[in-house]
Amino acid sequence: MALPILNRIDGDVVDLETLKAADLIKDDVKRVRVFLSGDISRAVNVRGLTVTKGAKAAIEAAGGSVEA
Repeated sequence: MALPILNRIDGDVVDLETLKAADLIKDDVKRVRVFLSGDISRAVNVRGLTVTKGAKAAIEAAGGSVEA
């Protein structure tokens, strides 16, 4: 999943459940990988998703955080 897609999520927490609730992934998806491709414009807290080094740096630079 490209980083700018996280801008579409309402709220500050991004995890599998919020992605499913926003209809960005199907209900049967068990894993998501966030990669750096574009920019993120706000702080989000990513939980339980695989995040590349570049995407993690961009999320943290925007004031967000990444939790395993």
